[in-house]
Formats: sequence, C-alpha cells, structure tokens
Amino acid sequence: MTDGEVAPASKKTPLAIIFVTVFIDLLGFGIVLPLLPRYADAFGASRLELGLLMASFSAMQLVFAPIWGGISDRIGRRPVLLIGLAGSTISYAAFGYVTTLGASGTMLGLAVLPWLFLTRIGAGIAGATIPTAQAYIADCTSRESRTKGMALIGAAFGIGFTFGPLIGAAFVSDEAGGPPSPMAGYVAAILSGCAFLWAVAKLPESLKKGESERAGKFHLKHIGAAFGDAAIGMVLLTIFVTTCAFAQFESTLSLLTEALGESDQDNFLIFAYVGFILTLSQGFIVRRLSTKVEPKLLALGGTAVMIAGLLLIGLAGKNGSVSQLFMVLPIAVVGFSAVTPSLQALLSLRTATDKQGEVLGLGQSMSALARIAGPVIGMRMFDETHVEWPYWAGAAMMGVGLVLVAFQRGGQGKVAEASATPDSAETGSSVE
Repeated sequence: MTDGEVAPASKKTPLAIIFVTVFIDLLGFGIVLPLLPRYADAFGASRLELGLLMASFSAMQLVFAPIWGGISDRIGRRPVLLIGLAGSTISYAAFGYVTTLGASGTMLGLAVLPWLFLTRIGAGIAGATIPTAQAYIADCTSRESRTKGMALIGAAFGIGFTFGPLIGAAFVSDEAGGPPSPMAGYVAAILSGCAFLWAVAKLPESLKKGESERAGKFHLKHIGAAFGDAAIGMVLLTIFVTTCAFAQFESTLSLLTEALGESDQDNFLIFAYVGFILTLSQGFIVRRLSTKVEPKLLALGGTAVMIAGLLLIGLAGKNGSVSQLFMVLPIAVVGFSAVTPSLQALLSLRTATDKQGEVLGLGQSMSALARIAGPVIGMRMFDETHVEWPYWAGAAMMGVGLVLVAFQRGGQGKVAEASATPDSAETGSSVE
C-alpha cells in the first residue's frame, strides 16, 4: 500500500518485525548450511554437486536482490517482505519433505538431489528480500541514525547465525555415516511461517506517498546507471572486496578447525561463537559508535581491525593452537561487523529515496557474488600443510578494501541527483 501511512520511526513494532524477518532468514540459513555436506553425502552427491548446491542460494540472491529491491521501490516494502517470508516458509517446508523422503528411502538417493537444488534455489530467491528490509530501515531513519539502523539488521544476522548452528547441531546424526534428521527444514519453515503471520498482522508500509510514482518501473538500465556513478560504484566495489575477504575466512573455518582436531559438534559451537560475537558487536558496540562516528571513519577502523584479525587467525592456524584461535576470532569478527553496516549506510546515503530498494539490492548482489567467489578462492588456497594461506590472503584483500574506503568521497551520486526532490531533506531521507 504505497499510499498508506508511513511507519513512524518512533514505532518499535515495525522495526522489530524487520529485525525478526532478517533473523528468521539467517536462522534458516544457519540451520541448513552446516548440514548440507551431510545431506549431500547421505544422498550420493559429488564434491562438485555439493559446491553447486551450496552456491545456488547465493547465486539466486545475486540475481534477485536488485530485482526485489526495485519492485519494492514501485509497489512498497510490505508486499515484497511478505512474499519473501511466504517463499521461505514454502522452501524450507519442501526441504524438510524432500529430506524426509530421501532419509526413508522412498526416493532413490540420486533423485533427491534435483529436488534439494529446487528447495535451495527457492530459499535463495525468497531470502533475496533482505535489501528490501534495509530499504525499510532507510525509510524510517534519519541520515544521522542510518548506520545505527543498518547495524540492527547486522545484529539480526548475528543472532540468526548464532542460534542456527546451535539448532542444527541437534540434527547431526549420532550414527556414523547416517543421514541427518529431516526436522531441520521443518523447524526453519515453522519459524518463517510465524514471522509471516506476524508481519501480515502488524507490519505497516514504510514507503512514503508519492515515492513509488517517482521510482517508475524497474529497468535493468537503472542498474547500469548505479554502477556508472563514481560515488555509488566505489561503495559497491568496496562491499564486494571486503565481503569476499570475510567469505574466505567463513568458508574455510570448518576446514581449519578440522585440521586442528575439532569434532563436528565443536565446529557447530565455533560457528555459534562467531555469530554470538557478531551479535554483541553490531547490537551494542557498532550501534553506539555509529551515533558518534561517521560511516567512512567507522568503515576505516573496521577494515584495519579485520586485517589484524585475519593475520592473527592465520598465525593461530600455523601454530596449531585452538585456544589461540578462540582468542583472536573476535578481532576479525568485530572488524567486519563495523565494516558492513557502515558501507550499507554510505550506499543508502548516496542514493535517492525512490531508488533505495534498487541500489541496496545491488549492494546485496555484490555481497552474494563475493560469497560465491570467496569460498572458491579460500578452498583453492587451503592446504593442510599451509592452513594460514587463506587468512593471510584475506588480510591482503582487506588491505585493498582499506584503500578503497579511504578513497570514498562525499557528495551525492548521479543516481541521487537525478531523482532528488526539493522535499527530500524534509523527509529525513536526503542523500549525501
């Protein structure tokens, strides 16, 4: 309802629903992702098929994030978010059903894989509405509180990534080589369904009257215009580089812990530990700093801290010390938790109010592309005799990110200039 009432920034319920929406997306992701290798082994997948299965989710986000964002600029944030939650509910329920049939032997092992792909593709398409949630935050926050608002989404990421692996750990089969419990998909579906019903009942539209008319129809040429703008294009490139560096760490962490002698259960707990640190950092430290430090300086500090953290993780792996790894993990995670919302805030502030969903969708696409490229680079570099290589390479990549952040300049981009209106400063959503 694009001509409905605007959700006031003082109302906590809409922001709480946005928080829960992102939390549910990452909770389902965190439940299912660590289990995918076990499902794939149980159903006869090759390493190549497993890699494609894991990449299919991010690939869909790469394609659909700007599309959903552009559509939300036109028809409103609420309907797109509802579609995403409904899609997640259906996809995770289908995942549970397919794995139930596979585990019971009703379907032949190889026949399960195509259906697993379809469920992960569906979940990726539905989960690509996260930029719409970011645009909702942008609609409801002022320029000064934009980074703080984006950190709220980051905190939801962290909590989802904390409890997802903890729930997923309950579905690790005690039987050696046995298939995992199919209940993981059903749990994620139930949680998504509850969030959908809450949003239907309580989530108002945030898009202000008249902004959808200014947005016009979604066209791919809008994406080219965003990349062609120096200010926005630089932020998009920085998002890709920094996320790619973190994805190298994220994707190889389980290999590192295995090389250090940790069990599968311990691996789940380590991922939950990472998510817990991310939650505390973005929920408390970054949200408080964001009101005192401008986004560029916060991003600079975050990249510098993450460089140090990745170097120390590589050193801990080289020394074969699990205790040292636990001590230095927070450094890298805290650094990255400052970088992400700061860059999202910079991207939002350089974008006109009627293009928020579309351009923030491009930012999510860059993150998705980085989460495809990062694991490929990290897996190729990981060697049991040189476990430190992916992390030191990630630190070097973050060094490039540090330079890119330093060269970020102020001023609104061409996309913002082309769409700006005289009343934009009065709405609390003006561009930088």
